[in-house]
Amino acid sequence: MSDTKPGPNLVDPEPAPEVGRLGPNEGAIGLLAEHWPRVDDGLQIRGGGAVAVDTATLSAAAVRFDTSREELSSIGRRLRALRAELGTHAEYTADARAAASVLAAKLDAAQVEADEIAAALRQAAWAYEMVEIEAAHRSAVLAGDTDRARRLDARMTALVDAHPDAWRMALGSQFERAVMWPSELVRQATQWGVAVGGEVSDPGSVVVGGAAGLLTLGGAAVVGLSGAGLLSRNTRLSGSAGPVTVTPVVAGPPAGATSAGVAFAPSRSPASVAPQSLSAVTERMPGAGDSRVRVERYTMPDGSRQYAVYLAGMQSFDVGGEEPWDNASNVELYAGQRSDSYTATQAALAQAGVQPGDAVHLFGFSQGAMIAGHLALEGGYDTQTLVSIGSPVDTDVGSDTLSVTLRHTDDPVAGLAGGGHAAAVGAPGSFVAERVFDPDVGTDEPRLPAHRLNAYAETAALVDASTDPRVDALRDVFAELARAESVEVTEYAATRGAG
Repeated sequence: MSDTKPGPNLVDPEPAPEVGRLGPNEGAIGLLAEHWPRVDDGLQIRGGGAVAVDTATLSAAAVRFDTSREELSSIGRRLRALRAELGTHAEYTADARAAASVLAAKLDAAQVEADEIAAALRQAAWAYEMVEIEAAHRSAVLAGDTDRARRLDARMTALVDAHPDAWRMALGSQFERAVMWPSELVRQATQWGVAVGGEVSDPGSVVVGGAAGLLTLGGAAVVGLSGAGLLSRNTRLSGSAGPVTVTPVVAGPPAGATSAGVAFAPSRSPASVAPQSLSAVTERMPGAGDSRVRVERYTMPDGSRQYAVYLAGMQSFDVGGEEPWDNASNVELYAGQRSDSYTATQAALAQAGVQPGDAVHLFGFSQGAMIAGHLALEGGYDTQTLVSIGSPVDTDVGSDTLSVTLRHTDDPVAGLAGGGHAAAVGAPGSFVAERVFDPDVGTDEPRLPAHRLNAYAETAALVDASTDPRVDALRDVFAELARAESVEVTEYAATRGAG
């Protein structure tokens, strides 16, 4: 048996790479796609905005560390006095003096560490305050509130002059957010490009992968900097739309209900009609068949009325056909123009008896979420809840409206919101729930898998199962609707034209 090592295999076109070397499909672009920052740690529920830190708490913690340092200093002084007394009996106290010396050194080190922690906490508090001011300043500019913007600018200037190190920390935090919010989209686009280009050639994987990643990153930067997907509180649609024809259709059964019908009599249990969960909301979202708008009218024990409104996402890729929920309406709404789908929704609400000032809870998916956002801002209703699912925009509703957003970080449509507002929006209890729907990229994936309603239904179920206390405010909304004495449900179809 020969000890001669075999020569290279000239038949095998893809020999195993040598140790420490990359294979033909593992170049820089492939590594970039693989190691780009990932945010796929499961469901993330947060209060929204760029900052989820209480700066007052940081400052209070710094004060506590100051107090601890003073207490350590006091102990050190007493220990020094004890060591001096032990020194008068040196022949009997050698071991005790040695132990006291070790303890004194540890106390000194602890004081230094307490000082450093207190300083770091204060710097972090100033940095986060700067980030909050930047977010508030941008919101003020978008809202046209020049006086508030000027006051915030003056406050920021004073903080930057007083704490330059904290300012650098704040800039780093803002840069991290700018890079991280589209990171999953960039990673998946790059990986998809590598896979597609690799089917042609190895150089093709590099070219297509790099181009796909850079285009996605560039597009995200444009969206983020332009603020196109951010609706400020004074945003209003412009232009006109219509005519549209709206007609009622037989309502489908709500999740958990035993039968369907246009109206539910008082003898029916309202609790079986009211949504019990966020996943139940996704189940009754219109779009199947002719239904585009679903209105549930709840008569409460005190005689007042509340309305739950569900709005469908885009139903047609056409532009300008009979279907109002099409790409033309998508573009118009995103550009701030009144769309036929928005006009149809207004007509449906009027037919359902919803009047200005009435309490409404708005639930929208995709294009329906854009419509819901504008209804909350300019519809004239008492919008108590806005639930946006896979929305291309992020709506800055006031402090009287509970805002809930479901977003997939690998959903390009949701990415049009530019990562959302830098400052938290909505009433206390508002939250953003997001996750990566599918971290594995394949060339055979269906069109926009992360933007499908059934994908968001899975995320809604995860939110329902969460023990995060921030979900409690939404659960309270469902519990309140379940108290109704009676419920009437109507769904509406819509077509372009006068009918």
